[in-house]
Amino acid sequence: MNRLRIYPGNINARYIDQAVDILRDGGVIIYPTDTVYAIGCDALRAGAVEKVCRIKGIDPARQPLSIVCSDLSQASDYARIDNVAFRLMRANTPGPFTFLLPSTTRLPKVMKGRKQVGVRIPGCDIARALAEALGNPLLSASAEAPGEYEGDLDPSANPDALSLAYEYSPIDLLIDGGYREGRLSTVVDLDDPTSPEIVRSGAGDLRL
Repeated sequence: MNRLRIYPGNINARYIDQAVDILRDGGVIIYPTDTVYAIGCDALRAGAVEKVCRIKGIDPARQPLSIVCSDLSQASDYARIDNVAFRLMRANTPGPFTFLLPSTTRLPKVMKGRKQVGVRIPGCDIARALAEALGNPLLSASAEAPGEYEGDLDPSANPDALSLAYEYSPIDLLIDGGYREGRLSTVVDLDDPTSPEIVRSGAGDLRL
């Protein structure tokens, strides 16, 4: 697995382009978000999405998958966002939240098993730059790894631990953006945007 060091706030565009080339070829990468590292791929490539599901042991028919978008404009192409949901999301993005929304027909069939998609617009410029350069969302699945690591730091927040944990996996690239916060995102169900439901408490305080 190759590794690139990208510094938040001082992004090397050439490295972003290298990562995007891998994504466009159907590759799988580990990349930083504002909470933990994520395993992802081009969300529009069904074969790559299925590969991530195998790596993570996810059954997409049983749980909604999540995408990382560059902004609300990009997100609105892949999830149905009404005016109430838009105002709530605008007040809380970029930020450490995953919003569950009805998916549109633009996503691959494998991602629509439950007719919902999780939408992330993270407060991490590296993740948003990847989605912007790719021109469409990335799949986002947290990169938890089993085992004990020096210092007991959550491996999903530690690029060195992830490099070891996934050394022999079919992942093509690790983008090292430094240590992450280590708390998962807060998941908010917007099936009824007038009454948002927090289904997992995590990082961030939701502004209503």
